[in-house]
Amino acid sequence: MNLSNITPAMGSVKTNKRLGRGTGSGKGGTSTRGHKGAKSRSGYSRKIGFEGGQMPLQRRLPKFGFNNINRVEYKAINLDTLQTLAEATKATKIDLAALIQAGFITKSQLVKILAKGSLTAKLEVEAHAFSKAAEDAIVAAGGSVVKL
Repeated sequence: MNLSNITPAMGSVKTNKRLGRGTGSGKGGTSTRGHKGAKSRSGYSRKIGFEGGQMPLQRRLPKFGFNNINRVEYKAINLDTLQTLAEATKATKIDLAALIQAGFITKSQLVKILAKGSLTAKLEVEAHAFSKAAEDAIVAAGGSVVKL
């Protein structure tokens, strides 16, 4: 074997179609585009959702629902999550920085503490919102609540 007889693997190299190079090539004349019409011409691109003149799906279906521009969306953190975080870090204060460090939230998210699970650690918890049951559980465990 030498450089003069090396060939690519079978099927790895394809010859490209030579369009519009005479009728003898088998791909002359219309260059595999059929006869006339927009699709046969250069520069053709179909609009997204175009269905051949039929009323497109997105116009057949009615508008639906309502998006409230004033909605405030919170990232929910449960008491059992706070408990495991307190045990892992041996912290007495859990604030946004601690939650970001642990990977539970990003810095742009708002946090609401919910009451799923139980809390035994005495914690000072800092968040944007608390459910009533979560607030009661934190205070009952000897901790305190700080609303931002």
